[in-house]
Amino acid sequence: MSHICTMALALFDLDNTLIAGDSDHGWGEFLVAQNRVDPAYYKRMNDQFYRDYQNGRLDMNAYLEFALQPLAQLPAEELARLHRLFMEEVIAPLWLPRAAQLLQQHRERGDTLIVITSTTRFVVEPISDKLGTDVLIATEPELIDGRYTGKVAGVPSYREGKVVRLNAWLAETGQSLAGSCFYSDSINDLPLLEIVDRPVAVDPCEQLREEAQRRGWEIISLRD
Repeated sequence: MSHICTMALALFDLDNTLIAGDSDHGWGEFLVAQNRVDPAYYKRMNDQFYRDYQNGRLDMNAYLEFALQPLAQLPAEELARLHRLFMEEVIAPLWLPRAAQLLQQHRERGDTLIVITSTTRFVVEPISDKLGTDVLIATEPELIDGRYTGKVAGVPSYREGKVVRLNAWLAETGQSLAGSCFYSDSINDLPLLEIVDRPVAVDPCEQLREEAQRRGWEIISLRD
């Protein structure tokens, strides 16, 4: 397959790229269904933030203040129990066999598989582990003494923040972007798509599809 780069960093967005849905929005819906948050208010806000994200105008700080509150309010054991159920009920149906095949092709070439996502590590780490990737760069919720504080630690890996966080990881590990590729569905990932050697639009949103066509970037689908 021509879009596989060789012996390099293979970067992947997660939501709506490697899985057929948005884990962040899905976690919010799951909390509503489990009655762990104020249902009407939480659903309204969760849906509005998701629309803002899709339209490329999310206020990330406002969103994180909203999304991290339940993590701060629930004990660690309860969060772990809820997440196991979330993986079974919400994430399992979003699995894409073709995404697993794409990851395997990169793995066989010796590439380093990196999921880089704006979603919090709490939500995505078990998903990234299940996908068998090597590295996860995600928005980090602050943890103190084993409890989430409701605040963010460091720079959220969103839009330009993905580039900031990736550059920090490159500096730390001595890796380079030579021969790198990045797969994403979202116009929000334009800053990172612009700096890799091989940008690939995966089942892209309308704005990214137009941008990819204009720039001559590859467009693929991992959906059946």
